[in-house]
Amino acid sequence: MTYILFTIAALVTFLLAVNLSTYADIIEKKSAATGAMIGLLLGAATSLPEITTSITAVTIDNPDLALGNLLGSNLFNVLILALFDLYYRRSRLLGYSTNEHAATAGLGLLMSMVILLSFVISLPYSFFGVGLDSLIIIVFYLVGIRIISQFTSNEANQPVEEANARHVQRIQTTSLQQAILYFALAAIGTILAGSLLTVTGDQIAKISGLGSTFVGSLLIAASTSLPEAVSSFIAIRLRNYSLMMNGILGSNLFNLLILAGTDLFFRNGPLLQAGNEAHVYSIIGSMLLIALTLYAILRKKPLNTFSYMFPSVLIVIIYLASSYLIYTHSTV
Repeated sequence: MTYILFTIAALVTFLLAVNLSTYADIIEKKSAATGAMIGLLLGAATSLPEITTSITAVTIDNPDLALGNLLGSNLFNVLILALFDLYYRRSRLLGYSTNEHAATAGLGLLMSMVILLSFVISLPYSFFGVGLDSLIIIVFYLVGIRIISQFTSNEANQPVEEANARHVQRIQTTSLQQAILYFALAAIGTILAGSLLTVTGDQIAKISGLGSTFVGSLLIAASTSLPEAVSSFIAIRLRNYSLMMNGILGSNLFNLLILAGTDLFFRNGPLLQAGNEAHVYSIIGSMLLIALTLYAILRKKPLNTFSYMFPSVLIVIIYLASSYLIYTHSTV
């Protein structure tokens, strides 16, 4: 029964993600908000399962499940970007990258560095049970988002193929207020599905004997990243490649903010100090994947398809290696 409920929750999350991306695209086209800010909004919405999963995990005193979910989701999100980039290699999705995307990826790399240093150095300082590392992450996020929101790019409006006729009609018949309402309802449903994913995932960790670190980093992380995967696919179908990249990179930023926020609900000391050492492989792997993404965004135009695909191929390889290391260093 546990596996059935987990599957149902994952399926519901999948379906709701379609609406999140669709209405985010409509909001972008009908509002004065920049593409980067809409992408961050979509990233925050698709990260809602991670919020409920992580808070629920620390509530049931399972910090490894919370950390594994968030850090594993960041790994999986970049894998999603790489796989779509490889599949749609003729469209060269990353060719639509802008300075906004580079800044978002750079901020994610900086915030991840704080987490890595916290694991390695084990910062002993905390304020009312909240680790200094979590407070630094929150400050970096707030300052970084402020800077990113002021970015403008001449590349942001690169022409892409027109979206399908059905979606064009939906844009015309849906008001901005309706799009915001439908987006909010889908977000609320995503929160509820995320809670069910956590509870059933915790049970699966116990039943299977794989341990919370591994189950959180791979199984639950992949499941809570379903909205990112689906919303990315829908954004690609809508020919909104910038939204796709902003959604994934923005989701990674928001996941790290969630990690810091979850520390507020964990009352047994700083959250990062309570995790299994295997999480180090998640954060190192995530940093390598983000660095490769940043390289792919900033590099000069590739001469051929192979050189274009190379960063994405490396991302897939590093993801598999990181998953293996997480598995072999997890404790039951």
